[in-house]
Amino acid sequence: MAEQRAMNEWAVDERATGERATGERATGERATGERAVDERAVDERALDEVVRFTSDLIRFDTTNRGGGDCQERPAAEYAAARLAEAGLEPTLLERTEGRTNVVARLEGTDPSADALLVHGHLDVVPAQADDWSVHPFSGEIRDGVVWGRGAVDMKNMDAMILAVVRLWARLGVRPRRDLVIAFTADEEASAQDGSGFLADRHPELFEGCTEGVSESGAFTFHDGAGRELYPIAAGERGTGWLKLTARGRAGHGSKVNRANAVTRLAEAIARIGAYEWPLRLTPTVRAALTELATLYGVDADLDDVDGLLDKLGPAAALVEATVRNSANPTMLSAGYKINVIPGEAVAHVDGRYLPGGEEEFRTTLDRLTGPDVEWEFHHREVALQSPVDSPTYAKMRAAVEEFAPEGHVVPYCMSGGTDAKQFSRLGITGYGFAPLKLPEGFDYQALFHGVDERVPVEALHFGVRVLDRFLRTA
Repeated sequence: MAEQRAMNEWAVDERATGERATGERATGERATGERAVDERAVDERALDEVVRFTSDLIRFDTTNRGGGDCQERPAAEYAAARLAEAGLEPTLLERTEGRTNVVARLEGTDPSADALLVHGHLDVVPAQADDWSVHPFSGEIRDGVVWGRGAVDMKNMDAMILAVVRLWARLGVRPRRDLVIAFTADEEASAQDGSGFLADRHPELFEGCTEGVSESGAFTFHDGAGRELYPIAAGERGTGWLKLTARGRAGHGSKVNRANAVTRLAEAIARIGAYEWPLRLTPTVRAALTELATLYGVDADLDDVDGLLDKLGPAAALVEATVRNSANPTMLSAGYKINVIPGEAVAHVDGRYLPGGEEEFRTTLDRLTGPDVEWEFHHREVALQSPVDSPTYAKMRAAVEEFAPEGHVVPYCMSGGTDAKQFSRLGITGYGFAPLKLPEGFDYQALFHGVDERVPVEALHFGVRVLDRFLRTA
C-alpha cells in the first residue's frame, strides 16, 4: 500500500516491473552489427502489438464518472510494464490512490533539440452495456475491428505509442529529439488527478518539452465526394461551464410577484439561447478555410464565411463550430412545490470560446444575463492556438502524406478540449495527431463517447506506421 504524501499525493513504486528486451540498451540506442536497420520498416510484430495492446487496454475498466472513483492503476501498470520491456524506466505517480499516471523519457540523438511530449489518457467515459452489440470492456476483435469503450477515445493512440517504442527497441532506433511519453488519468473529468497534477507537481519530468501531440487529429474525414481529408488539430476552444443564479422574492404562487426568480432566469436564458455570436477567425481556422477553398476550387471569401461554409459541403463540419464563441443552456433547477414561488433559480450553460475570445465571452455574458442574474465559472479551461507554419506541423503533414498520398491534410481547431490545455501551463504547444485511415461510411467522430465504439484493425496499422515515421523525423 502506498504511503500518503503531503497534499494527498500518494507514492507508488516509481520503477515499473518488466524485463528489458534482450540485447537492447535502456536508451534504445541503434543496434550494432552487420544487419542494416531499415528506418522506415514497421515489422509484423508492431502491427500485431498495436491491435493486441488496444484490445488489452480496453479490457481494463477505467470508467471515469467524475466522482473520483475511477481506477486507472491497472491500465497504467500494464502500459508501464510494456515500456519497461522496451528498456525505458517509467515513473508511476498518483495524487489520489489508484489514479495513476505514467511518465517516461526516451533520449534522442540531438541533445540540443527541444523535447517532444507524446501523451494519451487512460480513463474513459461510462458505457451502458445493455446498449452495446458487444460488452464495452470486452476488447473483442471481430471482422477486422476492435470493439470497446476507449477504442476511439483514446486507447488506440495509447497502443500506438507503446507499439512504436517497442519497435524502436527491437531495431535499435532512437529519435532525433528526446521524447517524453505520458499516460494520464482523469482527462475525462477535471484532469486534477492527471495532467493537471503532473503540470502542477512534477514539471521537472517535462523539462525541455516545447511541443506535444495527442488525440483527435490526422484521422480520415470523408467529404462525400471521394476526397479524403486528414485534419490535424492546431487549436482548441476554451471551456466555460457556467452557473447562473437568479434571486427574487419568494412567495405564494397565487400572488402577483414582479421579482420572480424563475422569470428572471428564464429571460436571461432566452437571451443567451437566441444570441448570434459574431464571427471571429483564429489563425488556424483562417488557414483551414483558405486551404479548403483552394481544394474545392471556390473563392476563399473570408468576408462571407457563412457563404463559404455553404460551398464546402460536408467539409464545413471541420470548421463551422469554431468560427464563433458559443453558449448553450443545458440544465435548469428551481422550486420544490408548484404553488410556491422560489427565492432562487439556477441554470447551467455550456460555454466555449475561441483562442483570444475569452474577454469578449465574459463581457457578452455580463450583458445577456442582466442585473438580476449572477453568473460564475463552474469549470474553466483555457483556449489554445498552435502554429500551422511550424516545422513540427510540416513533419506531421509529411508523415500522413507518405502513407496516404491520396489524402489532403488540413488544420483545424477542436471545439472541445484535451490534456493539452493542462500541459500548456508548462509552455508546451499542443497538436492533435493520432493518425487513423478509416473507410468511407465509418462515422469516427460520432463514436467519441458513443455506443459501439470501435476502430478498424487496418486503421491501427496505418496509425502505427504514420506515428513511427513522424516521431523518427520530428
